Amino acid sequence: MSLRGAIAVVVMLLLLSAISLVWTRHEGRVLFVELQALEAERDELNVDWGRLQLEQSAWATKGRIERLARDELEMRRPVDVEVVLVEP
Repeated sequence: MSLRGAIAVVVMLLLLSAISLVWTRHEGRVLFVELQALEAERDELNVDWGRLQLEQSAWATKGRIERLARDELEMRRPVDVEVVLVEP
């Protein structure tokens, strides 16, 4: 192989290496942007989850359950004479 041929091969390899470097950095940036978007979505979902947990705890309070049982289902506490003890 002549000196010119060797230089041409080295230049081609150098260009391929440079193009590969630019492509890799571009892909890294694209993936980083996607990662940031996914992290933002995760944070929003965590906020929603916290709100839903608060709402669930508000709906399941003992006082609310008792009020619904009394008002909507017309339930009441039994008086002593209505309680029957069953022994084994």
